[in-house]
Amino acid sequence: MKKYALFAAALVLLVVASAAHAEDAQPFVTNKDIDLTMILPPPPANDSAQTKAELGEVLTMQVTRTPEMVAGAVADAEENVWRFANVMGPKFNKDTLPKFSAFFDRVVATEGAVVDPAKDVWKRPRPHQLSDLVKPVVKLSSSGSWPSGHATVGTMMGIILSDMVPEKRAEIMARAAEFAHNRIVGGIHYPSDVEMGKISGSVIAATLLNRDDFKAEYDVAKAELRSDLGM
Repeated sequence: MKKYALFAAALVLLVVASAAHAEDAQPFVTNKDIDLTMILPPPPANDSAQTKAELGEVLTMQVTRTPEMVAGAVADAEENVWRFANVMGPKFNKDTLPKFSAFFDRVVATEGAVVDPAKDVWKRPRPHQLSDLVKPVVKLSSSGSWPSGHATVGTMMGIILSDMVPEKRAEIMARAAEFAHNRIVGGIHYPSDVEMGKISGSVIAATLLNRDDFKAEYDVAKAELRSDLGM
């Protein structure tokens, strides 16, 4: 029992340390480099016909989503590249890809550095903040709804990952789209939030792929990934 307790304690420390490392990751760019308020249109008004229609879509999803869909939405609440493991195969794991992992921690950090300031400008209420009928199945958030950060980072990860492994581009981008759609399934975003997130993610990814500082780390991460996957 004592050995088990020590092992469990060590495992907890490892998980905490890993999470702390991810939180310490530095973004490649911020909103000073990419100002989404100059790229995206403002969100529809809370009392607009579009927002009312979108609330209807969220509520329809709420009564039609299956337990499997709910499980997928809950799992995809995590913002990390390992959510693509089901299309990348069994060798795609954090333990064997330290440089790749650190690189994508920076990609995830970039999303927050670019998207969060824009969310704070627009302050679009989440569906559950406009209607008590909406019951999200994922963690609640009070940050602005426009654009979806998850859809943004999922698109970013999909584009960058598929650029590294073009042999799996179709599967990777389909998974990125599913990751984004699961924010609607989870009841935490409107469909238009997700569409704006896809646009944001595409703009950010295109910008990163043309930066020399990004490409230097990208090349190292790509080499490690393809070697690990035997490509």
